[in-house]
Amino acid sequence: MDDHQAPHGGELKDLYLGAAAAEEARSRARGLRDWDLSPRQLCDLDLLLNGAFSPLEGFMGREAYEGVLRDMRLPGGVLWPIPVTLDVTEAFAARIGPGETIALRDPEGLLVALFEVGDVWRPEKTEEARAVYGAGDDAHPGAAHLLRDAHPVYVGGRVHGVEPPLQYDHRGLRDSPAELRERFRKLGWRRVVAFQTRNPLHRAHVELTFRASRESEANLLLHPVVGPTRPGDVDRFTRVRCYEHALRRYPEQTTTLSLLNLAMRMAGPREALWHAIIRKNYGCTHFIVGRDHASPGSDRSGRPFYGPYDAQRLLAEHEADLGIAMVPFREVVYVANRACYLPVSETREGDELLSLSGSELRSRLESGLELPDWFTFPEVAAELRRTYPPRHRQGFSVLFTGLSGAGKSTIANALVAMLHEHGDRKVTLLDGDVVRKHLSSELGFSREHRDLNVRRIGFVAAEITRNGGIAVCAPIAPYAALRREVRQMIEAVGGFVEVYVSTPLEVCERRDRKGLYAKARAGLITDFTGVDDPYEPPENPDVEIDTRELGPDLAAHRIFVKLETLGFIR
Repeated sequence: MDDHQAPHGGELKDLYLGAAAAEEARSRARGLRDWDLSPRQLCDLDLLLNGAFSPLEGFMGREAYEGVLRDMRLPGGVLWPIPVTLDVTEAFAARIGPGETIALRDPEGLLVALFEVGDVWRPEKTEEARAVYGAGDDAHPGAAHLLRDAHPVYVGGRVHGVEPPLQYDHRGLRDSPAELRERFRKLGWRRVVAFQTRNPLHRAHVELTFRASRESEANLLLHPVVGPTRPGDVDRFTRVRCYEHALRRYPEQTTTLSLLNLAMRMAGPREALWHAIIRKNYGCTHFIVGRDHASPGSDRSGRPFYGPYDAQRLLAEHEADLGIAMVPFREVVYVANRACYLPVSETREGDELLSLSGSELRSRLESGLELPDWFTFPEVAAELRRTYPPRHRQGFSVLFTGLSGAGKSTIANALVAMLHEHGDRKVTLLDGDVVRKHLSSELGFSREHRDLNVRRIGFVAAEITRNGGIAVCAPIAPYAALRREVRQMIEAVGGFVEVYVSTPLEVCERRDRKGLYAKARAGLITDFTGVDDPYEPPENPDVEIDTRELGPDLAAHRIFVKLETLGFIR
């Protein structure tokens, strides 16, 4: 295999400028319009620039995008299953046009690349969700990001790399395609089988990959994803420590570890094709595709988004086009009476089969139970227990939401006192009015400013939660999208409980201790929630309280009991 060969016989494309051109680009960028990249966009740009996304030379234009949705082909017929697009706001799109050059910057303001604008268009996102994810609504996490979080306008065009995105962690394990190909060359590895994962490696994974390596007569590349994955996944720092422990379980000189800065879409079969193309760019000759590859699991009704072997079937259909061999593997289980892992197809009647699902694993960690030795390695179990202590030792946040005057602050204060009386854990109250005074005094009451205020509260609560504390938050939080965003932010680092104080508007207005409703009705206050700005009630709050029925102490006690039931306190 040619060291520079990319999919379908093309050349591996490194899109970085030379030193002189890069310096010139830095000077030029001072006069250009800037776009600050999101974490997902930064991952995509990183893999565009270093050649992992060859043959792409930039973010897709409209023709390429539509071809990918329609038949998984780029102009010219090259197989490519996943759109790689740059989404921007309507306001930004209105200020740019074809032929303009934009400076693409990371969140810290570092110039990463120049972007030559080609197309600017508004996609039909529901069609994209159906084509890529097979789901036209937000039940699928990839579709949810597309429909709820991604900006409404796409911009396509070529990119020219100025400086690689800064990576502060695990630098020695992050390789470009050219660097990894050179490592294979130095090691004398002619056949390499890649294993894709976004989860820690347990005994079954090691057994599966060892079998794949042996049967394909290839060396093994552990190539886990460390870009954004699915909300709730194990954080990359814990996972990398687990990978390093697992690596020692393979025979020496047979296996290597490298990290892939990919933002996963969880697109099942299409994503499996994409992963194979990317691994071909990294110099691999074989790629392991197992059960439910890149699947987010099941929808709200419990139906799987994809069949367990749909990804294998799709790769088999396109294997000749890919230029990388698929190594299909089916589910393996631990056979207790034979003390080994085996594919289900090799088990016999009467065998004692053991397995541990992801939900069972989380339940054991939350309850402080030991992980079975047959399931994982002791050092991996120790890492997971350190990162995921039992629920009663985790930080958590309680978010109150409801109309002004519903009783949120009163109940929140009662709950804080109850939590303080219960034990020695640190508890912080983030009351909406107090936060506005000390953290958001410059904000008004437009939707943008309300969102920003709630987002700030969520950020502070997430940091408290991350460090094992308890945050009790009592803003109005009128909009469902921001409450959902706060939930995702906090659940990534600990526990989250949403309390809806559902006291009706007429009762809140009758109380009106601050006189705010009267001022709003008189037109002295505008954009007031419940009067001339909407309140979006939660559909499935963890606790609902109507203060016509419960006083503050009983309401706080109900929340306290809920926290006990969930295991956050005991």
